[in-house]
Amino acid sequence: MPMKITNEVKDTTIIITLDGELDASSSVVLDEELANPEIMKYSKILVNCKNLHYISSAGLGVFISHLQRLEDAQIKLVFFNMQDKVRNVFEILGLDLLMTIVSNYEEAITVSNE
Repeated sequence: MPMKITNEVKDTTIIITLDGELDASSSVVLDEELANPEIMKYSKILVNCKNLHYISSAGLGVFISHLQRLEDAQIKLVFFNMQDKVRNVFEILGLDLLMTIVSNYEEAITVSNE
């Protein structure tokens, strides 16, 4: 199943919804999305993982490669609605300590930028 990436903008927040499998080929599209200079105008990037069924090391690498740049710009990256099997991948690699992962959208929008 090919990855579908959609965006929704709400004020200073952009919500990126990942639908499908984030593998080596689809991670290129996500990388372009996060590398877009437009993304730097938001204070928060919320990643909806509700329909993300699989994430490869390439997919994880995309988030890791942009993390420092976003932090330097004080842009908060928040993941929500993550399925257990995807969350387990983040936890096994210790990425849950580097990145903000919350249960749902309501929690995601209340995460502060500090």
